[in-house]
Amino acid sequence: MSWLVLIVSGFLEAVWATALGKSDGLSRPMPSVIFGITLVASMVGLAYAMKDLPVGTAYAVWVGIGASLTVGYGMWSGAETTSLAKILLIMGIVACVVGLKVLH
Repeated sequence: MSWLVLIVSGFLEAVWATALGKSDGLSRPMPSVIFGITLVASMVGLAYAMKDLPVGTAYAVWVGIGASLTVGYGMWSGAETTSLAKILLIMGIVACVVGLKVLH
């Protein structure tokens, strides 16, 4: 269960990071509300997962999922440039996250 919660929390990290970027310094209400709600939910999930998983593993997986999805969304939406190098590097992050799960 902890792994599932951690994965969902990683997805929520990508949501709050994206919402923070769209909030224009927390001056736009809707993205700011989405940021706040998903930030708290993501942190609660991370804390829950850390009851059963080592802190380093849980944090690395959480950040890896969130960062990969945030960059992927940025490339998909056109907010970031897309290149083969970026895609390969993101795939490397994903491979490391999977590796941490396999080794646990």
